[in-house]
Amino acid sequence: MTGADLLLLALGAVAVGSGVLVVTTDQLVRAGLYLVVCLGAVAGLYLILTAELVAWVQVLIYVGAVVVLLLFAVMLTRAPIGPSPDLNRRGLPAALIGGGAGLGLAALFADAFRWSAVDLPAPGTAQSLGTELFGTWVLPFEVLSVLLLAALVGAIIVSRPDIGSRP
Repeated sequence: MTGADLLLLALGAVAVGSGVLVVTTDQLVRAGLYLVVCLGAVAGLYLILTAELVAWVQVLIYVGAVVVLLLFAVMLTRAPIGPSPDLNRRGLPAALIGGGAGLGLAALFADAFRWSAVDLPAPGTAQSLGTELFGTWVLPFEVLSVLLLAALVGAIIVSRPDIGSRP
């Protein structure tokens, strides 16, 4: 077992542990911070697997944008910060359903691939990725950015009663 294998196991354990804490905590802000740890560990896994671009996209988009947007939404809507009775649910039915879904997916993957070797395609280059990203996918990317901006402005308007009110 090499050092990379040990690092993969450690980061995988951190990702799974913080993922469990995300869904089991009863405080919304702590769940968001545990999500940051989980997504950071996944980015570390990508770095170990030499997928640097995917790792930095993970950090920039998920950790840097999605979690910050989640925390801003909590702050703007003045949601309760402390423990919430809405987040306290029975854990045994959830564990049974989650475990059953996990075992079903594992059986499905084992049956579908039958432990066979899959030929890998030729590795891509940064030039081909940039051509694809800024050629084919530039319009959907810009539409998505405008949609997220509109959602943020809408969240601010909904959270502030003094905007749009009549005197």
